[in-house]
Amino acid sequence: MVQIPNPPAPALPAPTRSVPTSADVARLAGVSRATVSYVLNNARAVRISEPTRRRVREAARELGYVPHAAARSLRAGHSRMVLMPAPAFPVGPLYSRFINELQAALCLLDYTVVQYGTVGAHDDEAARAWAELRPVAVLVPGAGLGPQGVEVLKRSGARAVVTLGPETVEGAHALLMDHDVVGYSAGAHLFDTGRRRIGVVVPEEAGLDTFSAPRLAGVRAAVRGTDATVVELPLAHEEEAAAGLAARWRELGLDAVFTYNDEYAMLLMRALQDAGIRIPEETAVVGADDLMLGRLLRPRLSTVRLELPSGQELADLVDRAVREPGAAPEAHKVLGASVIRRESS
Repeated sequence: MVQIPNPPAPALPAPTRSVPTSADVARLAGVSRATVSYVLNNARAVRISEPTRRRVREAARELGYVPHAAARSLRAGHSRMVLMPAPAFPVGPLYSRFINELQAALCLLDYTVVQYGTVGAHDDEAARAWAELRPVAVLVPGAGLGPQGVEVLKRSGARAVVTLGPETVEGAHALLMDHDVVGYSAGAHLFDTGRRRIGVVVPEEAGLDTFSAPRLAGVRAAVRGTDATVVELPLAHEEEAAAGLAARWRELGLDAVFTYNDEYAMLLMRALQDAGIRIPEETAVVGADDLMLGRLLRPRLSTVRLELPSGQELADLVDRAVREPGAAPEAHKVLGASVIRRESS
């Protein structure tokens, strides 16, 4: 018979340490609790000397004290959380850099930035999930949010809803990113350099049609009324797909291609070169985003440089909207574009 040993007696729980409070910080720093609150909440309306601020922060660090977000929200009547739903589309380095700048600028204004992914939910359904977190502001990338979703967010306490996309949404502030100008810049450049059979890469990845469709339309607008033609080229971001497109390149008769962005340009350029297509002699190539890797290619990649607002500008808009929730929604066109010509075109 197998004997099962008795388990050892459970160890006694370690004594719990009391959670430090603002009163503890005040005693250690030799100031009032109000001063602690002003310093740690970055209150602007109260003048406190820098040595006092430093003493309070050092006391808070020594004790391991952090302000209670929920309590602060109750005192202020709203939270300081800015919610940024995760985009439903693949993001590249340019967008990531813009978001990082924005987060840093909002943190300096004493907002807590939270990125949030909603699995399975979309459009106004997702807005209900965001509203559960009671953010003071929501920044929504891309298209999808409608007036009903904006209303849900505002009823939950959101003072500002800002969309970053091609169209305005009733009740929300809008940063309008018209990607037609990106395609138009590329198409005009290729036409001006003598190209007349222009291919335009349209990514097959889900979610990118919000950007690829206006870029394609922009190329078509740039050559409308001329002898040039535009050919749409669906392409997955895979080596095999690029190789397949390159294998039939000469039968397509194209002398130029706008590749949607620099990442697709790198993918397709390599496939074209492997297929013996000379760049730019047989086919000119133009990307978009002006990534550093494009300058390391041979030939160096021509590209469309996108001009986005600074993170500080958007942070200031959010802060202004939070402080003035009754103000009329603002709409700003924020996307500019210019061609950087290099060796590939």
